[in-house]
Amino acid sequence: MTSPTPPSRTRPAYAADERTQLLEWLDMHRAIIHWKCAGLSDEDAHRVVIPTSPLMTVAGLVSHLRWVEHCWFEVILMGRPAIGPQFDEGVEDGDMRVEGVPLEQLLREYTAQCAISDELIAAHGLDDVSRQQDFRAGAATLRWILLHMIEETARHAGHLDIVRELVDGSKGYY
Repeated sequence: MTSPTPPSRTRPAYAADERTQLLEWLDMHRAIIHWKCAGLSDEDAHRVVIPTSPLMTVAGLVSHLRWVEHCWFEVILMGRPAIGPQFDEGVEDGDMRVEGVPLEQLLREYTAQCAISDELIAAHGLDDVSRQQDFRAGAATLRWILLHMIEETARHAGHLDIVRELVDGSKGYY
């Protein structure tokens, strides 16, 4: 099974409305994640290139982003149960521990999670407040979550840029 086509790496229009800009910036950074993974072997996706951060591999970063999408949109925004590897007590950075999981599978799971996030985003207004009351972040509005997810995804796209260059010399901006 092949991965679905990721969103375009196109920036939003300068004069687009706020919601459109937020969604298109997020989609662009999600697309960069896929672009940074293109053509990479499973072996290289799991290769440790930063000895002091052995979980910061291409595969680990993709998995982390999948679970971050789940956490912010399903758990925080919707108030669904806090399940997933990042909630496993006693397992630090469980969402990045993906040894042996093929990169294509991780990308499919990330794409599927982004689709769930997009459905939830479409059903809410930017000023809607999260339903999760067990975490301090439950006070966040959808606007805040979208801004955070743009920041989170862009930051890790930068990490992927560096990790990918260390793995095989591939580089490129935007």
